[in-house]
Amino acid sequence: MRAMELHITGDPAADQLLTDDAFALLTGMLLDQQVTMESAFAGPEKIRARIGSIAPAAVAAYEPQAFVDVFKERPAVHRFPGSMAGRVQALAETVQHDWDGDATLIWTKGDPDGPEVLRRLQALPGFGEQKAKIFLALLGKQRGLNAPGWREAAGHYGQVDAFLSVADIVSPESLAKVRASKQAAKAAAKAAKG
Repeated sequence: MRAMELHITGDPAADQLLTDDAFALLTGMLLDQQVTMESAFAGPEKIRARIGSIAPAAVAAYEPQAFVDVFKERPAVHRFPGSMAGRVQALAETVQHDWDGDATLIWTKGDPDGPEVLRRLQALPGFGEQKAKIFLALLGKQRGLNAPGWREAAGHYGQVDAFLSVADIVSPESLAKVRASKQAAKAAAKAAKG
């Protein structure tokens, strides 16, 4: 399967960057917490526009307080600029140091299977099990990853027509389905708490 053009943010420039740049996509996934998916995945384009690059080396080398200021500029990159700027720089440093500045090596170097890609993703700063599984599903469903066992390693996010995460967003209609499933999951969790 070939990689698809991504349509996550509603902003053509931001979506094009996500389509063209693996580190931008990885950064968008990192930012996807406590903000809308569209806002999170638009973050890498805001960073690129403000510092002139989204390359891991450039992000990692940026002066930390100045990078926080980049996050605070309106419209903000994230609602928690201090902590998320630090996480993005830590991710950039890891990709630069451990993966020769090439995020695609995380899922291609040595022809890894799905469980190994998941392990590599979980080793990244800011990527817990759920975030790693969602990103693995995104790679498999939309970026052409065909590592053996990726669907199983991604858990329920890897299922066909799951509509559970950003991995399933290919149109405004699929975005609406993902939103509905997230709202239903939140309601169920709230009801379970009593």
